[in-house]
This record gives sequence, C-alpha cells and structure tokens, in this order.
Amino acid sequence: MAQLAGVDRQFVRTAMKAPYLEREEEHTLAVRWKEQRDEQALHHLAHAHMRLVIALASRFRHYGLPAADLIQEGHVGLLEAAARFDPEREVRFSTYATWWIRASMQDYVLRNWSIVRGGTSSAQKALFFNLRRLRAKLSRDQRQGDSARMFATIAQAIGVSQADVETMDARLSGPDISLNAPVAQNENSSMTEQVEFLVDDKPLPDEAVGETIDTGRRVNWLREALTVLSDRELKIVRERRLAEEGATLEALGDRLGISKERVRQIENRAIEKLRRALTERHPEDVAGVMI
Repeated sequence: MAQLAGVDRQFVRTAMKAPYLEREEEHTLAVRWKEQRDEQALHHLAHAHMRLVIALASRFRHYGLPAADLIQEGHVGLLEAAARFDPEREVRFSTYATWWIRASMQDYVLRNWSIVRGGTSSAQKALFFNLRRLRAKLSRDQRQGDSARMFATIAQAIGVSQADVETMDARLSGPDISLNAPVAQNENSSMTEQVEFLVDDKPLPDEAVGETIDTGRRVNWLREALTVLSDRELKIVRERRLAEEGATLEALGDRLGISKERVRQIENRAIEKLRRALTERHPEDVAGVMI
C-alpha cells in the first residue's frame, strides 16, 4: 500500500481480492463482449484484471505523479485492450492487456511529468523510461566511471544519439521551476521571484512595430531615389551595395567591359546622385536610408 499512496485502500483491497479467471472463462467473457457487446462481460473481464493495472502503476511511482491518476490511465488502457482483443488467438488477455496498460501510463507520464513536451518518438520514450535504470546499472561497473563513455553506451543500447542522452539526463536531473518561485528577499522585505532574473534584449512591441514601419518607409524612399540613376549606374549600385554579397570592382568591371577604377568612379557618382535626391525629397530623415 505504501507504494500507492493516495489511492483508496478499499479499492485496492477489492481489486486484489477479485478471483482470477480461468482460460475458458476468460475466453467466454471476451467472446461475449466482442460479439454481443455484453457490458456485464466487459465489467467482469476488466474487474478481474485491475490488480494488473495496480501492479503496473507501482512501477511508475518514481515520477512523482498521483498513483490514482496512473491507475485511471491504466484502466483506460485496459478497456482499450478489451476493445481490440481477439479471443480466437491463443493469447491470454493479461498478456495482451499489459502492453496497452503500460502504454497508457507512459503517455500520461510523458504528458504530465514536465511542461516541456518530450519523448515523441519510440526511441525517445525508451530513453526517458530506461535512462535512470541503465545509468544506475553502469554506475555500479567500475569501468564505466567516465560520464561520456556511460552516455555513449546508453545511446548505443537504446538507439539514440549521445547528445539526446545528455539532454534527457539534464532534464531528468532538474525538475521544472516556476517563474514565480521565490529566490531571495530584497531590502524591502518582499520576495524576489525567478522571473525577475530573466533578461530580454529584444525591443518592446511598440518599438518593434515602429521600426518595421520606419524601415518600410525608408525602403520606399530609396526605391524612388534609384529612378534618378542611369541603367549602368543602377546596375553597379545594385551589384555593389544592394546585393547580399557585393561584387568586387574587378569582377564588375570585367562584366561591363571597363576598368575597376572606372567602376569605382561611376559608383561614387551614383551614390552622390542618390544622396542629393534623398536630401531634396526627405531632408528630415535622410540619414536612415543612405547606402
């Protein structure tokens, strides 16, 4: 009972006292449920296997989740197993139901153990539920004293990367911490919360919106100013100043059939024309659009 703290003791005792089903009786109940949808047969079948749910729930007690919730999730898995069970196969219902019960409990643990979603793939789930056991086993081996070697061994055994093992180990070592958790008491006798130590270097929303609007306005001003350039000037400015990787004077000169010094002269003349056009049209904010 100590392993299932918080679970109604009478419920556990009743489940443990339920009589075991013989193979023939189990088969008959399963057939009645599958073919006739006999609710009484389903209830009898599920009640007889609640001890299996309770036993499996005790294996997940180390994750700090309510045992009653684990049993409830296991019961859902038990009913799912009953819905899918084929009584004509020569398999005991308990053997078949164990997988569904365990899967339901594992999904519950993964959903509620941390606010950070994890274990979305089968390999990650195996890592989550086996890491502690494998690490404890390897720690007892004197040859596995190095953490890096230990993580590499676990990664190979489960079929994940060593980085995944290290990340999961860090998650399991440190539980979630509320941002409102008190950290220290300040000089005003009020508690300092964790959230107060978070720093966000991003601009405030109103500043970000303003910057977006100003950037769009300056781009339009520059587009208007570019119309004063000749075709060759425009090509040189685009290639030299507006492209992600600006072309060199020599490369641009080769394409245009002129010397690199001539390219430099045309570029300087084009920039001066742009500066004059912008100054005449938008003297109040010309600095923000110079290229």
